[in-house]
Amino acid sequence: MTSEPTSPVDPGFSADVAALAKVVARQRAELERLRDLTASSAVLERAKGALMAMTGRSADAAHGELLARAEAGRRTLIEECWLTLGALEPPKPATPDTDAPGALEPWSAASRQPAPTTPGDLADVLGDLGRDLVRVGSPQELAGYLLRHLGPDAAADAVLLYQHLPEDGLELIGYAGIDAALAGRWRHMPPLSRLAPLECLRTGEPRWLEDLAADRRRYLLGDPPDRWRSRAWLPVPAGPGSGVALGVLRTQEGAFEPRERRLLLAAARLCAGRLRAFDAAADGEAAGAARSVQAVLDALPGAAILLRPLRAASGAVEDYRIEAASPEAVDVFGNTGREMTGRHILESYPSVAGEQLWHGYLTALTTGVPFESAPFAYQDVVDGVPVTATYSVRAAPLADGLLVTWLRLDPLDRQEQRLWDVQRLGNLGWANWNLVTGDISWSAQTYAVLGLNAARGPVALAELPALVAPQDSGPLRAAITGLVHHARPFDVPFRMDSPDGVRHLRIVAEAVTEPDGTPAEVHGFVQDLTAQRSAELALVESERAMLLQRGVLQAERALADRLQHALLPLPAGPVRLAGLRVEVAYLPAQSGIQVGGDWFSAIELSDDAALFVVGDVAGHGIGAVATMAQLRFTAKGMVGTGSSLTGALTRLNTLLLHSRDGRSTATMVLARYDPTTRVLAWAQAGHPPPLLVRGGTARFLTRPVGMLLGASATPVFDSAEARLEPGDRLLLFTDGLVERPGEDVHAGFARLADTVRTHGEDSLDTLLGMMLVDEHRDDVCVVDIRLPVE
Repeated sequence: MTSEPTSPVDPGFSADVAALAKVVARQRAELERLRDLTASSAVLERAKGALMAMTGRSADAAHGELLARAEAGRRTLIEECWLTLGALEPPKPATPDTDAPGALEPWSAASRQPAPTTPGDLADVLGDLGRDLVRVGSPQELAGYLLRHLGPDAAADAVLLYQHLPEDGLELIGYAGIDAALAGRWRHMPPLSRLAPLECLRTGEPRWLEDLAADRRRYLLGDPPDRWRSRAWLPVPAGPGSGVALGVLRTQEGAFEPRERRLLLAAARLCAGRLRAFDAAADGEAAGAARSVQAVLDALPGAAILLRPLRAASGAVEDYRIEAASPEAVDVFGNTGREMTGRHILESYPSVAGEQLWHGYLTALTTGVPFESAPFAYQDVVDGVPVTATYSVRAAPLADGLLVTWLRLDPLDRQEQRLWDVQRLGNLGWANWNLVTGDISWSAQTYAVLGLNAARGPVALAELPALVAPQDSGPLRAAITGLVHHARPFDVPFRMDSPDGVRHLRIVAEAVTEPDGTPAEVHGFVQDLTAQRSAELALVESERAMLLQRGVLQAERALADRLQHALLPLPAGPVRLAGLRVEVAYLPAQSGIQVGGDWFSAIELSDDAALFVVGDVAGHGIGAVATMAQLRFTAKGMVGTGSSLTGALTRLNTLLLHSRDGRSTATMVLARYDPTTRVLAWAQAGHPPPLLVRGGTARFLTRPVGMLLGASATPVFDSAEARLEPGDRLLLFTDGLVERPGEDVHAGFARLADTVRTHGEDSLDTLLGMMLVDEHRDDVCVVDIRLPVE
């Protein structure tokens, strides 16, 4: 049923409006379909794998153990999985071999210096920050906590959080370290091309503003430009389209140190989960309220809908979304009841825009006072016969939305029937006590609510306290006394014992007085709130579980970050090994937060030769990390002490076969470069071959025989040699660089060769940017080796 009054209109105009509304509806439906609202998690499998690695259990036994722990602790299975993963302690980081000349470790220079004691250790700072973020309830609080932790360790003087708006502008959602006046000036930023936070969101890369003079020419810095001598803008990696930029402003000049950069990047990652939790909590509460209202509307007669306002960036209401609808509600396309949910008012009732109803909705939403329209005539068709009736529309605020009902102005008998329906559906009943004559009248529903026998008649007002639980009789008796003697209305909750347990009720009453103020009559109602109270208790329990899960998630994220830095350190830039220019890169998978099994080594041996290793352990998680650490350090140790490449692979295969579970597998390529002959000897175990770029051509080296490590007790490994020429470029990589979902791996090899051939002189970062255009689901590890022309 629409709220549009009957009025003469041009039939052609009505057809145009309906056609336009249908087009809008189809477009919105298509947009909804294109949104990726699904997310997946492998928490259970990770927890099973961790338990298998720690206890040696089978997969089924580990699953049973998790179920038993969850039941014993009265937790859900997912909660138990988070707790199991969060309880894992990271392995101690290995000490790099500082005596080996030219060892390619990212902290090789810093490792020879005493570890700083102030500011705090990076892992400790992030751990403290992660624990504090569990208590954060809004982006504004988040900014305050970030400044508190980043101030001492990154010299931060102010922190800003900007949200990317749909129209490509920015809105300040949280700040700390600046006053309210400055925050007001910076509240909204238009979509200009020279805004550093907007640029970092568009590219997905941080922006380090460390030279004020150069930054002024490149970016719009805002006022006061000279106050903040250095700045950093980092995208918060909260998933596709998250659109939140973290800004760190400093009054000191100079560049951000490597440690400060790592801290800020890690802090941005910690913020991601917190911001998603704000959205998930708000959406979850709204969806729960809509489901509750829909359940009520399904049983109500008449036409009613629940509307949720859709606001523009300025806060103005642009439209309303229909969250729930009664079965008798209908729009201009004939959709009824639940078919209307999810649609917008301007789609379902396009002619309401700018009319009295539209302004009435806004008034009710902003003032909190219900709006009721003037009566209007509406013609409906019942059983094929046109019927004209008089209606009015009422819009009442409900939470952050509006409950809109169409009221038919019917005779008294229909009103009485609806009163009965309201009592039944609201689980309430009315009661009346005449204090002068002593007459008492109750509705039939009142007896049902109080659990009394109607045959025994109603109960006097003064006797009501005897029906309730002893602990509630005193407050109810005091309220009744105040009503009878002083005409003070009351709304008192109370409990009653029943065969089904304790029931929660309320009684609301007021007095009708004589001209002199003496109470003469009392009328009111009683209502059963047991279901509502049970829902409130369930909500409290759900919030507790949600907070626990958030805390465990933050702990796991911190653990994953510490493992990554400890087990696979990255150099700050290219290094020289045995006359070669070597650059390495490691990119973790963009889906999930687990540490992968890809790894590399590049060191200079005691005989001035260089050793290069790239490997890939099957799987992710703690087990893959442990296997990766074994292979990485064992391979370096064996080749460094004189073992041949094929001999090292054979022993590594034996190591995997005799590991704890005996089911680990890995691929690997080993290469040893002799600078005196410029010969590269190499062997592989089921790994992609190196790519050689020479004189504008690119080809993959012919792979010698070698099978997957851990697959056989009698493997065969051969080696091959390649002589490098000045200007050559050699790439050792893992399969994550060339694999794409649904694509043959040979197509990935061809794409890599073509990219390197046409961009052979570009940096490794540029090459990775061209190869990894889409989201990569596996880790990527690359060792880029160049023999300089000179």
